[in-house]
Amino acid sequence: MAVAIIKLKGLSIIKTKNQALMYNYIDKFFSISETGSTIRTEIIAGATTFLAMSYIVVVNPAILSQAGMDFGAVFVATCLAAAVGCILMGVIANYPIGLAPGMGQNAFFTYGIVLGSGHSWQAALGAVFISGLLFILISVLPIRSWIINAIPKNLKIGISAGIGLFIAFIALKNAGIVVANPATLVAFGDLTQFSSVMALIGLFLIAALVSSGFKGAIIVGMISVSIAGWLVGDAEFKGILASPPSVESVFLQMDIAAAFELSMLSVILTLLLVDVFDTAGTLVGVTNRAKLLDENGKLPRIGRALLADSGATAAGAMFGTSSTTCFIESASGVESGGKTGLTALTVALLFLLCLVLSPLAQSVPAYATAGALLFVSAAMAQGLVDLDWSEPMEYTPAVLTAISMPLSFSIANGIGIGFISYALIKVIRLRPKECPIAVYIVAAVFSLKFIFLGS
Repeated sequence: MAVAIIKLKGLSIIKTKNQALMYNYIDKFFSISETGSTIRTEIIAGATTFLAMSYIVVVNPAILSQAGMDFGAVFVATCLAAAVGCILMGVIANYPIGLAPGMGQNAFFTYGIVLGSGHSWQAALGAVFISGLLFILISVLPIRSWIINAIPKNLKIGISAGIGLFIAFIALKNAGIVVANPATLVAFGDLTQFSSVMALIGLFLIAALVSSGFKGAIIVGMISVSIAGWLVGDAEFKGILASPPSVESVFLQMDIAAAFELSMLSVILTLLLVDVFDTAGTLVGVTNRAKLLDENGKLPRIGRALLADSGATAAGAMFGTSSTTCFIESASGVESGGKTGLTALTVALLFLLCLVLSPLAQSVPAYATAGALLFVSAAMAQGLVDLDWSEPMEYTPAVLTAISMPLSFSIANGIGIGFISYALIKVIRLRPKECPIAVYIVAAVFSLKFIFLGS
């Protein structure tokens, strides 16, 4: 049998001729050698990114199941949406970025759209699908750069931090650490109960592991707390491997007609805004770490990257999950040397392999996910340090945005308050031209929503 020696920077293996051709094709398709990387490095980077973001296969169905959706079906939808998103990002945009249903978006889906506003989860899926289609439209038209660049940096920071605080409030509530109080609205619960103690131990363990540079810290923290729950009999261990659950109960269940109701306008707008700006921020941040920005500091192939993300959101809604987006955890893979789409394809393959792990996912108790959510929220809130604290016109709307989300129990309301306050402060200060037209438009939409539809 004909053989060939493959030599790709850091990789020297004797292979058959067909295997040699395959390796050369992969190297050329992803421009791996051109970026100074190797196939081995890209695969390791993909595994690293997957470990960093794998918690989503448990946390996402745990959150969406509270909206009335079947846990097992959403587990499958989460894995499929993540795999499709990673494949699109790897093949279309050739970036080392993993995608999956996003934190914040899933909280808004359950607590904002379904439980908060009383819409069905089918209508919420319809809204996610429509927002995905609008995002696709934005991605292929020149208006994408206008929208992304028009929103002030400080509002973007406020939105991201606010979502983090909202997630933290949900986690504290689910763990029983924060409870309702008729006199003070909220108060500490019984901090000696098992669920509260385990949630905090999980948080502390994850933070310590991340600080030490451990890549799979979140998933290890969740499993460790889960094992403790299984050993004391507080949670049920259902096994590790099994055939994937049926996705039928959530697959193609979007209620498009309900999503077109007037009350859903602000919902769709919020989903679109969060997805667009979260994606843009993650793309720039991760690619900057990977040194993939051009000489002008701009992101090459941004249209393709946005198209991959928006296509993943639309596909995810069809599978039966909330908005799919780029994960900042992709930075862990970049730190391991990932520079090309092969990293993203490796993440996709590992998400598909996760489909047989549904019993393990369903064995993770709520307090284990609460600890993970608290850590994720802390990571999201740290962006507040980048606010322009020297200018009240900039930091006031951002802080209002951040604190309004958990206190109103609504991401949409927080975004609305932020945009309205930013526009009004600029007008009162007699500097209306400093406020982008896009901000005035969004502020007007939310003002009409608050006036005629309420909060």
